[in-house]
Amino acid sequence: MGEQQSYYRENEEYANFLEGWDPGFYAKYADTLCPDEPGGKAFDVGCGVGQVVQHLMDAGHEAHGVEVSGPNIEKARRISDRCQLYDGRTLPFCDATFDSVGALNVLEHVEEPEAFLAELVRVTKQGGKVVVSSPNFFRALGLRDYHPRMRGIRNKWHNWQRLRAKRRQMAADPESARFDRMEPIRRKPFQPDDDAIVATNGVEIKFFLEQNGCDVLRVECTDRYVAKPIDFALNLGPWRHLMFNTFVVARRKS
Repeated sequence: MGEQQSYYRENEEYANFLEGWDPGFYAKYADTLCPDEPGGKAFDVGCGVGQVVQHLMDAGHEAHGVEVSGPNIEKARRISDRCQLYDGRTLPFCDATFDSVGALNVLEHVEEPEAFLAELVRVTKQGGKVVVSSPNFFRALGLRDYHPRMRGIRNKWHNWQRLRAKRRQMAADPESARFDRMEPIRRKPFQPDDDAIVATNGVEIKFFLEQNGCDVLRVECTDRYVAKPIDFALNLGPWRHLMFNTFVVARRKS
């Protein structure tokens, strides 16, 4: 287990933080993660204290979850005994087990993000959904940015230039493509988004899901429900890759 996973392993502050989540924060993710067919098998990777698992169960699905945090799992198992601790690397399920698999605000914290996405796809059935929601650390538009990498004109210019360079790299030399890494910021009181170690963004998440055999259905900058006209305008053009968050929905190819 790497340093980042070890940091979360016994982190009581993390569990207490997640227990106070507003349901609106994860509603879009949870609804999208619901399998297409009634009674389908869904898997929430990084299930926290189990709110999404509860949502999936309430919708009539068989829901499973894994976490690297012991305090989280202790709370999540009050909701379902299908929530379990894992090592943060290899998902404890066979290939093609689930109708839908997702990760909400997890990818930016894992030490091998490329392998993590491959694992999500591995346990998804052919034709099943993969849902990944993470911050967009390559924001170049917008205000009120919560992470230092996103703030200021200089950082926004760098993010725009870096994203352009990454597009060129993925086209010319796809085997060399990797997410950018960041130094974690550890704050008191605990702030989970500050200690991210991966500069997640929609362009690269889409790329790596496609590399692992998925058709990407949509990439959005809105990870929560907003009014439909606003949502349509925000996600209509390529500017969606330069602001707010990253919400990617894909389907594993048959």
